[in-house]
Amino acid sequence: MRNPHNEPLTDSFDDGAARSSRSAPERRCVLSGQTAQRENLLRLAIGPDGIVLPDAHAKAPGRGAWIVCDRAMLEEAIAKGHLRGALARGFKGAPLTIPDDLPDRAEAALTRAFADRLGIEWRSGNLIAGSDRIADKARGGQVTWLAHAADASDDGARKLDQAWRVGEDKEGTGLAGIRLPLDRAALSVALGRDNVVHLALTDRAATQRVSSLLARLLRFLGRGGAPQDSEEAGAESTA
Repeated sequence: MRNPHNEPLTDSFDDGAARSSRSAPERRCVLSGQTAQRENLLRLAIGPDGIVLPDAHAKAPGRGAWIVCDRAMLEEAIAKGHLRGALARGFKGAPLTIPDDLPDRAEAALTRAFADRLGIEWRSGNLIAGSDRIADKARGGQVTWLAHAADASDDGARKLDQAWRVGEDKEGTGLAGIRLPLDRAALSVALGRDNVVHLALTDRAATQRVSSLLARLLRFLGRGGAPQDSEEAGAESTA
């Protein structure tokens, strides 16, 4: 990945200081050496006691390192000692404790970060639920992001996908809502209401915020990235 002009590539490790994506757009994976946009990597925070923990929001203070891998790759890196070796080289002499359940903790942290963001957007009025309301907004061209619970019916998802295509004047294309890695029970907890099956965003800035966290989660689960807006969403079909 080419580095933007006048924006130096940052190292694999950092001191946890707050940085904007504008001042530090890329990070290097400590395992593979691959560089990618910060939003595409997961930060591991190194606590004062040396315990390595996932930092889903990439905001925890203290030392940190970045990885771009899915859960299976992380499990292998831990089992073979590659992660410990990479961190030991970066933090020479520092005590390090890598929990055996780090992959579980990472998945839980990424899931929680995404669910919490959905709750924030819901309370802000940017996120809507309910098939009828979503269909109306979608046909009116007001939906910027559409998603379905993991256990949503195919028929219900298809009807809303079609309404979205109509509103976006994209009939005959592959534009479709994304199938989330959360079921209706988890979504209901996130929003604090019963039986949440389908979700839609009506604000593009909110779509960017939600999509960024969802992309991290999906990559870790081995499902690749998530569409950032309705123009890109056509490449992501319901699973």
